[in-house]
Amino acid sequence: MCTRLGAREKAEGGKTSATPPLAHRPTTPPGNFELLLTTARKAFLKPSASVIARYPHRRLQSSSMAPTKDFRLLCLENPLLGKINFVTDSIGAIHARFPHSQSPLISGVFTAQYEQPLVLYIQAVGNQELLDKYELKENDAILAEEKHLGLYEDLLNNYDAKLIAGGAAQNTARGAQYILPPNSVVYLGGVGDDKYAAILHDAVKQAGLRVEYRVDPEKPTGRCGVVITGHHRSMCTDLGAANHYDLEHLKKPEVWSLVENAEAYYVGGYHFTVCPPAIMELCKQAASGNKPLILSLSAPFIPQFFKNPLDASAPYWDYVIGNEQEAEAYAQSHDLGTTDLKEIAKALANLPKVNKQRKRVAIVTHGTEPTLVAVQGEDEVKEYPVHNVLKEEINDTNGAGDAFAGGFCAGLMEGRPLAECVDMGQWLAGLSIRELGPSYPFPKQTYKSTL
Repeated sequence: MCTRLGAREKAEGGKTSATPPLAHRPTTPPGNFELLLTTARKAFLKPSASVIARYPHRRLQSSSMAPTKDFRLLCLENPLLGKINFVTDSIGAIHARFPHSQSPLISGVFTAQYEQPLVLYIQAVGNQELLDKYELKENDAILAEEKHLGLYEDLLNNYDAKLIAGGAAQNTARGAQYILPPNSVVYLGGVGDDKYAAILHDAVKQAGLRVEYRVDPEKPTGRCGVVITGHHRSMCTDLGAANHYDLEHLKKPEVWSLVENAEAYYVGGYHFTVCPPAIMELCKQAASGNKPLILSLSAPFIPQFFKNPLDASAPYWDYVIGNEQEAEAYAQSHDLGTTDLKEIAKALANLPKVNKQRKRVAIVTHGTEPTLVAVQGEDEVKEYPVHNVLKEEINDTNGAGDAFAGGFCAGLMEGRPLAECVDMGQWLAGLSIRELGPSYPFPKQTYKSTL
């Protein structure tokens, strides 16, 4: 079994189908593609390999040939999801909690930044009396101790609690499914054998997301109690089964068939703390089938303390997404000698690559600053201004990065141009931050390109 290492550190905030691989490369004018595609369809033939090679970013599938295949995007992660505060005066303490992590042994005050696992968010408006009852503080984010365990039932039974299927990659999966047709996305993770798992199943069902959870009979489902008081919120997380995953679950015939069926894979970086072998299996599957693998760096501590497993997967990345802090942490841990985000994006894009049929794309988000996009072998780093959201419309920025990744992945699955995928990611992030918690508005809104 693979188990997450270091639970108490701080969190920051098949077979190949007729549809060919998704990618983004320079193409010849679309009219030529449409002519070749129409000719192939009239002859009741699949487009030739040469046509696919020349137009790798276009979807060669329509209702006249075959229905869209289900569960084309597969997401894997046991993420770290609320924020856990942990400050130590010694990196040795980090090594004690992460015996397989890699970092220089330096001294001084160190703040580790983490998020937590596939958990059920139980979120409600509370008051100071509730905070005092469980010895919680405003704007705190901690791991649950014995004295906190009654909080979850209290929120469910005595408050108007909102239930959200959490976890960074699960937020991304819900976001992609929000945009894509029904039965487009499947998510893998871990839960316990309890009523909270049933609640989690109901929550994702409402979002239209299929899940294949590894069920741990001994560990409870991860839960995060969120107490909102005015503009403050206190988060208390019991990690439970979200701390555990194993390769055996991924290789179960009913799960592996979903892996083989999928046309793209999204991997959350937090899974490097749980089960790197599962990540590597998806990496190899992606490369052998020429299917895109999208990786999120997820948090600064991943390149800092899980450098070896991260680097082992790097040659398989087709898309890598990170924010400015994650990019800077990568640069520092890999001795790039720069804090220039454009240079870091170029370095990520030009790392050695196993699948030569695709150019790697590196994306760096930067809050309200433009999103940076670097493409392997290209000197220019493009900038995409973010969508403007009025300050008074912002409810909660938690999960904005997950939403961006969800919109971006949805764009890839629809075969949209790279610039439009970025735009779709920004659009979905803009919707998410207007909601409370990492969620999306209902009734569903429809994306319209701003390009």
